[in-house]
Amino acid sequence: MKEIQYEIVKEIAVLSASESGYTKEINFISWNGKEPKYDIRSFSPNRGKCGKGITLTADEAAALLEALQNELNSGD
Repeated sequence: MKEIQYEIVKEIAVLSASESGYTKEINFISWNGKEPKYDIRSFSPNRGKCGKGITLTADEAAALLEALQNELNSGD
């Protein structure tokens, strides 16, 4: 099985942290040398392991931001 490589190009924010030290983060990451994308996933304390996550292009991230702003501002 091919080893997956990643480079965190830009750290954006830690969204939460668990008692075990894992953090849920949003970062700008290049996976296997490809064009960087926005990425939301959990990481172990030393970033040696990462959980399942989601990667988003800039357009997808903008659409998510708009959808969340609409949802949070709707007051429902």
